[in-house]
Amino acid sequence: MSENTGTQRPTIRVGLIGLGSMGRHHARVIRETPGLELVAVADPGGDKFGVARDLELLPDVESLIAAGIDAAMVAVPTIYHEDVALALAAAGVHTMVEKPIAHTAAAGRRVADAFAQAGLVGAVGYVERCNPALLEMRRRIADGELGAVYQIATSRQGPFPGRISDVGVVKDLATHDVDLTAWLAQSPYESVSAQVTHRSGREHEDMVVAVGRLANGVIVNHLVNWLSPRKERQTIVTGERGAFVADTASADLTFYANGTTTTQWDAVAAFRGVSEGDAIRYAIDKREPLRVEQENFRDTINGTNTPATTAVSMAEGVHTLTVVEAILESARLVSAVRV
Repeated sequence: MSENTGTQRPTIRVGLIGLGSMGRHHARVIRETPGLELVAVADPGGDKFGVARDLELLPDVESLIAAGIDAAMVAVPTIYHEDVALALAAAGVHTMVEKPIAHTAAAGRRVADAFAQAGLVGAVGYVERCNPALLEMRRRIADGELGAVYQIATSRQGPFPGRISDVGVVKDLATHDVDLTAWLAQSPYESVSAQVTHRSGREHEDMVVAVGRLANGVIVNHLVNWLSPRKERQTIVTGERGAFVADTASADLTFYANGTTTTQWDAVAAFRGVSEGDAIRYAIDKREPLRVEQENFRDTINGTNTPATTAVSMAEGVHTLTVVEAILESARLVSAVRV
């Protein structure tokens, strides 16, 4: 690490491999984040977005390591995650790998084990966890504002993204919902049941509907596709005191409270359930999620992180990928699968 003056911690020398759709954004944010310095970039496919600027464009992970980096950001296609991450672990480089951690859960375990055995920070880039609405939602749930949590429902739909080449909608999009659901509920998955369909003529699925149960008893459902003309990014958590609704596209969080007034409408009053109460849309600080993610990675490396600013661990990434594989297996078998 290069030294800073005064009492500041040493600057972390970061290397970035993969300069595509996500890599270009990571490059920008790394350059703008205090305590991080982008010193090397690599992509065997070239630099079509002009990410390198004044840096030499390197051809592979070996040359990235040779540049003398302290940490690395891996944004290559999923199929290459394992090989690149294992090379970085062997070289003693702290690493964040874009989600999912690898192409299979078994590969993900090998990656996670390598970083754990080397005593390195290994993280997975689940940027949705850094969405302002979800961060605020999790804080309020943890503070007991919702009471007992009953259900978590997510909807992630929109047009097909041209950047996708090697995975289907489950590993590309549903993986976000699986990760954030377990994180919000602070509980792993227990079982899942799912249906997928192929409508775009590709090898991989492009729609999925999944339901499941977490180990703590919370029931969940996920509606995910990239064939909808309407983009939707929504997470709803329902509990004993009401429901939180997060629109992660706009980073808005709204609380719908259970009603406390008595209704005079007999047809509605006869229903033995909750009633409609106040709705509150919170004013929250809306920082760029990718910037928060890189700061969390930095703080985890420096050991200055708190539980709220800890990067997503590779062990968590493996669990998410295990659930994702169970979703695909359930769809294949047309049966529920225990995780």
